[in-house]
Amino acid sequence: MKLPQRKHSERTPTFASLAIRNYRLYFTGAAISNNGTWMQRIAQDWLVFSLTGSGLAVGITTALQFGPMLLLGLYGGVLADRYPQRRILLATQVGQMLCAIALAAFTFTGTITAEAIYMVALALGIITTLDNPARQSFVGLMVPPKLLPNAVALNSGNFNLARLTGPAIAGVLVAAVGAGWAFAVNALSFVAMLAALLLMDPATFEKAPRGRRGPGALREGLSYVREHPRIMVTLVLVLFIGTFGYNFPIILTAYTGHIFTGDSALYGILNSMMAVGSVFGALIAARHEAVSPLRVQATAGLFGAVMILLGLMAPLWAFMAVLVVTGLFAVSFNAMANATVQIEADPALRGRVMSLYFVLMMGTTPLGSLVTGWITDTWGAPAALQISGIICVLAAAGCAAASGRLERNPAPALG
Repeated sequence: MKLPQRKHSERTPTFASLAIRNYRLYFTGAAISNNGTWMQRIAQDWLVFSLTGSGLAVGITTALQFGPMLLLGLYGGVLADRYPQRRILLATQVGQMLCAIALAAFTFTGTITAEAIYMVALALGIITTLDNPARQSFVGLMVPPKLLPNAVALNSGNFNLARLTGPAIAGVLVAAVGAGWAFAVNALSFVAMLAALLLMDPATFEKAPRGRRGPGALREGLSYVREHPRIMVTLVLVLFIGTFGYNFPIILTAYTGHIFTGDSALYGILNSMMAVGSVFGALIAARHEAVSPLRVQATAGLFGAVMILLGLMAPLWAFMAVLVVTGLFAVSFNAMANATVQIEADPALRGRVMSLYFVLMMGTTPLGSLVTGWITDTWGAPAALQISGIICVLAAAGCAAASGRLERNPAPALG
């Protein structure tokens, strides 16, 4: 079943989804947990860089954390369609809490090594293969279909607002008392998300059919995507942006340590500057009840162009200013592409379709992070930004051309 298309001019109140109790609980729990997640991410990346002095080592950590998504993510989508998403999320939140506790224990006992961080990053990656498709399809249970783009955008805003505060707190905390406390605070933050999930009323969830059991469920999801070109084109664009556009942990650590000769506090500030733009991008996306393919592709192209510009900024103040704009386009693209795919997908296959989305958005990041880490170590972070930006611009142009051909010659599957 494909939802009818709406006029692109329609507007939704920015915070409309918060009127729904289940979503409001989820949003509140996520706001607290996301801050802890960003604190851990900043502390983890900076700790690896401090232990090794290598952008490639940060890339290896990223590869281990997101690599399982590439290998196992589609199976996570099958499970998200088959079993209640709330139960899955309760399990994954406990798993992520245990990973944070492990990092804190290693750090407090003085036994932390790059290899220990690699192991925890791999464990987080395996948990994420189940958490992400369940989390994304769960949004469709909490809100009615007409509010789905709004809820997705608000989730992005929530995540990126935490990206504004979490890195700043982590930067100060790591510099003052060490990374172990950032990991400990993140472990505690999962209590809020667990409480939110337990307090929800499942009776008020939107009705959605469960995926069928037995062999062929994964193949069914892939066939569905192949037969719906609008989803396919969006996912191809997500593939390129996810692989080459979202490797900022590597690039910003290199800028902090090698170009601006700063410490963990500056690294946190740079992440917060990018998050300022991300929050604005999410709020803008939340106003759109429908998203056109052209808007998604144009946003991806602008994101790539701004990355090229960012690589040309030498003074710190100019770099931070353009970083804000980079964050705006990065999260705008992610929110629009995410909402487009969810709206186009049949609810019975949404978990599998969204698992493919995250395989392409996050699972390919390890491949891009290794390439970006190598370019950063070999030619410098500015070159890595410019090369990545050029690839994103070319991908957006190619997908726009393909989308134009589909609009002129629509396939029957598009309805």
